[in-house]
Amino acid sequence: MKPPAIELRRLTRRLPSGGRDLTILDGIDLTIDAGEFVAVLGPSGSGKSTLLALMAGLDRPTEGEVLLDGEPIQALSEDALALIRRRKIGFVFQSFQLLGNLTARENILLPLELNGRKDAGARADRLLEMVELSDRGHHYPSQLSGGEQQRVALARAFGPEPSILLADEPTGNLDSNTGKLVLERLAELRREHGTTMVLVTHDEQVGALAGRQIRLRDGRLDRDAAREEVLT
Repeated sequence: MKPPAIELRRLTRRLPSGGRDLTILDGIDLTIDAGEFVAVLGPSGSGKSTLLALMAGLDRPTEGEVLLDGEPIQALSEDALALIRRRKIGFVFQSFQLLGNLTARENILLPLELNGRKDAGARADRLLEMVELSDRGHHYPSQLSGGEQQRVALARAFGPEPSILLADEPTGNLDSNTGKLVLERLAELRREHGTTMVLVTHDEQVGALAGRQIRLRDGRLDRDAAREEVLT
């Protein structure tokens, strides 16, 4: 039987704050199967972004486990985690995180070349076409609008064909029309690759696009909408 794409076991994250420990996440148990599209919703401070960072190995839990395809990652070295992210995980940030000294095409090309893809150039061009930016590939991020930068970021994240894509408020800095276009491209890329996707958002309309909605409250899993469970 194939293991879940992502499994969290009693996942807890605490940070020191004012002489005491502040609990960001408190004993999260969660299983996400391969190919699922899950939205994580909740108010500011509920732990959404921390949850995503732990899934990606960008942060380490205080307690509990993160398993990707059945393999625990929390005890791995930074080099091993970086290799997993390069091969298995795509990440889309609210603030785009493009390299300003590289063109749009070069931003997409870089992870492909790092992975040693022989078709890197052709794939970068194909992705630019998919996000409707074929004529903007030679422009630098500073020459692109926010929506264009986010579409470049999507193309870069999907370039290496990751099995898991994590998106942290990908439309948070965009107006509604531009955000809709970005979400359409995101859905199109996900369908083409059969990617497991976890999207953090505070926007109920964005969350409704997912097949499953997870709600956090005060660092705890409050509701799993697809399973119609209220968790206490």
